Amino acid sequence: MTETADDLSTPLGQDKPRRKRRLRLPFTAMQLLATLLGLFLVAFAGFAIFNKDPLGGEPMTRLAISEPKATDEKPAASGHGQEIKPESKHESKEAPKQAGDQKTVTMIDGSTGTRHDVVIGGDAADKGEAAAASAPPPVMAGIDQKLLEKSRYGMIPVVAGDMKPFNVYAAEGDRAKAARMPVVAIVIGGLGVGAAKTTDAIMKLPPAVTLAFTPYGSDPGKLAERARAQRHEIFLQIPMEPYDFPDNDPGPQTLLTSLTADQNMDRLYWHLSRMQGYAGLTNFMGARFIATDAAMQPIIREAARRGLGFFDDGSSPRSIASQAAASAAMPFGKGDIAIDAVPTPTEIDRALNKLEATARERGAAVGTASALPVSIERIGAWTKTLSDRGILLVPLTTAMLKSKSS
Repeated sequence: MTETADDLSTPLGQDKPRRKRRLRLPFTAMQLLATLLGLFLVAFAGFAIFNKDPLGGEPMTRLAISEPKATDEKPAASGHGQEIKPESKHESKEAPKQAGDQKTVTMIDGSTGTRHDVVIGGDAADKGEAAAASAPPPVMAGIDQKLLEKSRYGMIPVVAGDMKPFNVYAAEGDRAKAARMPVVAIVIGGLGVGAAKTTDAIMKLPPAVTLAFTPYGSDPGKLAERARAQRHEIFLQIPMEPYDFPDNDPGPQTLLTSLTADQNMDRLYWHLSRMQGYAGLTNFMGARFIATDAAMQPIIREAARRGLGFFDDGSSPRSIASQAAASAAMPFGKGDIAIDAVPTPTEIDRALNKLEATARERGAAVGTASALPVSIERIGAWTKTLSDRGILLVPLTTAMLKSKSS
């Protein structure tokens, strides 16, 4: 009996090894899922690469746009209406509105400047208010018509011969006395939104306290008119871009470093039209904008051309406003102390004492505060005895002129 080579090489008592066979696994459900997942990933990658989404998938608000009626001049968002400002191309943020209000606003594309009139929410009963929203704000009482010119949004300040809004609307102050002794000016900002706190500031603080109004609120012009009737000097706050924008958003129509000079100028005109009778402008937030020379210079030049002063609230250490104002030969002032940075009675009193010491050292000092009840109460009490300590409380414009002459 003949044996093969394998049989001869196999050890005694052991079976010869079996030849291994390759097993072919069937096309299982797991393999099918893996294939489908791979196809999905390929499709998703293709969508991400070839889809041109300028927002990168960021959530956005979509608003229904109604076609405005044809008129000689497109209705502007003023009066009771508020505009919507874009944060990037085709993106917009809705302005704060009260429940039940129907508002006509203008949405301006931040990249192209394209405008659309938009109607937001509301009940049919509020149609009268919505119609009023498209009309320019009425001219306030006591305003010199020669110092106004028409814009697409309403009336805005202008120089008339030797008359400038800064000089005409500056509150009365004893400038001869101010030249001989230390002076303090206080600016209360954030007014116009919230009638109760604005009214408290108007009625409870001395006339020499300057009041700064934001362009927002249902009718900031009416409150500003009341402030002027109580002999308060007023400034207009212009919302400007902070460093953490848009997480920290000043509001609709904020001036942005990403916009062109023409786009920011158009937004500036909207703000200027919201009220009249202000002696100058001041920044509302805006640490990034006020520190950006290319963005800030056109705004300062335009304000100077219109006979306004500029007040830097002092919140941005990198601000170029002082240099820009000097080159434009316009009245300028800067805040020295934020009075209610810590809004407690003890800290406010400490800040007021520091403001008083600064005035004695430099001859003039400017404090800024908001219209918090505690701030109004402590500032009101402090000003009552200020003259007894040899310090003169003056309007902001008086302090600005003293600082310029000294």
